Amino acid sequence: MSESHSTNTANNAASHTTPTQFEVWAPKGQQVRVTVDGEDHDMQPDTERAGWWALDPATIAPQPGQHYTFSLFDGTQWSIPMPDPRTRLQPEGVHGPSEVVSTDFAWNDDNWSGIPTKDMVIYELHVGTFSPSGTFAGVIEKLDYLAELGVNTIELMPLQPFAGTRNWGYDGVDWFAIHETYGGPQGLKELIDAAHTRGIAVLLDVVYNHFGPEGNYNDEFGPYLTDGLTAWGEVINISGPGSDEVRAYILDAVRQWLGEFHADGLRLDAVQTYDDRLAFSIMEEIARIGDDLAADTGVPRTVIGESDQNDPRLISAPERGGYGLEGHWLDDLHHGIHTLLTGEKQGYYADYGTTEILADTLRNGYRFRNSFSQYRARTHGRELDLSHVAPWHLVSYTTNHDQTGNRAAGDRPSQNLTPTQQVLKAAVLLHSPFTPMLFMGEEFSADTPFPFFVSHSNEQILEGTRQGRLHEFSRQGWDHDEVPDPGNEETYTSAKLNWTFTDEQQQVHDAYKRLIQLRREHGCNREDLRTLQVDNGEKWLTMADGSADGTVVLAANFSDEPVTVPVGGTLLYSFTHPQVGDDETVLDPWGIAYIQR
Repeated sequence: MSESHSTNTANNAASHTTPTQFEVWAPKGQQVRVTVDGEDHDMQPDTERAGWWALDPATIAPQPGQHYTFSLFDGTQWSIPMPDPRTRLQPEGVHGPSEVVSTDFAWNDDNWSGIPTKDMVIYELHVGTFSPSGTFAGVIEKLDYLAELGVNTIELMPLQPFAGTRNWGYDGVDWFAIHETYGGPQGLKELIDAAHTRGIAVLLDVVYNHFGPEGNYNDEFGPYLTDGLTAWGEVINISGPGSDEVRAYILDAVRQWLGEFHADGLRLDAVQTYDDRLAFSIMEEIARIGDDLAADTGVPRTVIGESDQNDPRLISAPERGGYGLEGHWLDDLHHGIHTLLTGEKQGYYADYGTTEILADTLRNGYRFRNSFSQYRARTHGRELDLSHVAPWHLVSYTTNHDQTGNRAAGDRPSQNLTPTQQVLKAAVLLHSPFTPMLFMGEEFSADTPFPFFVSHSNEQILEGTRQGRLHEFSRQGWDHDEVPDPGNEETYTSAKLNWTFTDEQQQVHDAYKRLIQLRREHGCNREDLRTLQVDNGEKWLTMADGSADGTVVLAANFSDEPVTVPVGGTLLYSFTHPQVGDDETVLDPWGIAYIQR
């Protein structure tokens, strides 16, 4: 069942997008019926929309609380009752009936003016493990903590329904719905409203490159899938026959989140796996929806694409042949810092590991710019046009859900690094000209892991997931004994953050808070990457804005012994005890110093 096809674009006191009739796009059905609270009703083809079926509201109209399913006749037999592809709520799980949901909500964010991308300090979190309750209400309880830390944007890992109660979210289905155990659509609106009243923007991580392996009935209705596989599932049909309605399915969901739900933006998962061969990329269409809503409401919308392609088209303007996204979720800075701190060189880390490479990445944004990648054994990437792309379009981090959870044990950097090393990596990130993102718990040196977890009800799918994880980690040299069972509830509970800090954790937290303050005080979110001054030795790196009004330099030591760097002046901040002179500074092992020249 779809809502009315107009979108509420204003941030107003209450939104009203009441569903007017039961309807569904089901071109694969020769007959279609809807079952509402146990009563069957035959639907009729929509004469104005090919492939759509509708029920006359005079027969029965949608009312909040009704449970309903659709069944299709293929000429031989009727299908099982199936959820609505555009369902808003699945109270009995991904295999159960859909529920009609009221879209009315009394918003309190009339004065919300949003956060421009260039000013964001993003905090990625998983709703289920962030708080003891694992709900939107639990996140609301921590909003004051985040605001005090200096975070002004939260990015929620995917929220769409998935099988069971435990999942990272990337196995989601039903792209218009919200997982009920988190709090459902009402709970998400309450969270976004509460965040806005505290000056915090909310980004939603959305997955439009595959459906989860369990609970996806969409392809029974129409050609939602096409030939081929991604690493996670079958390919979504966004450019083949019948794809217009599949694209509309995605774009209408985007309008829902950015419009009705007042979300401040989206993170698009793994956009390089989109099978999009049309002249207009769906990314450009998504960006245009965000731009139109921003123009209508005066509240900016941020659309970020995740890609490992080093492809500047993501964040280049459409008039320059790009897709016009606001941000590019980029691994390069993470890999450059991680290899220097840990010495790890397996897999994609083979292309990193020196201060020269890290400095080059900081100067140019991309590690690979039509240059050879040892890991890929081929040329990779394309150079950014630094005269037209501001560095804040690159969203960077020193850990995230992937870089933690895709390790065999799900171990965090804070479980392997000293507090001094943790502050070092945070300082480089937060002093960089890129938009910084933290992963929940890193700011207080969390000692809980973040392993991969699922709760598929289909044992075959669950066992396939287990074996797939073991196979992948074996290829990387990990021992099977180090890989927790993703289907074990203890794997999930181990990821729950412990909010009682030790003295050492409090010191790391205080350092993160100060580093975020320094970022704002000294304007690190620069408009032009070419003004950045980066120098490096074999074991050290300095980074400074090239503006003419005196610079603040970050000096960083990437070694376990003291080093002397050719920068002196006044010490503004350090986590350790550097010796700062007029012309040079001696840094402690793994130490950093903010120096006013």
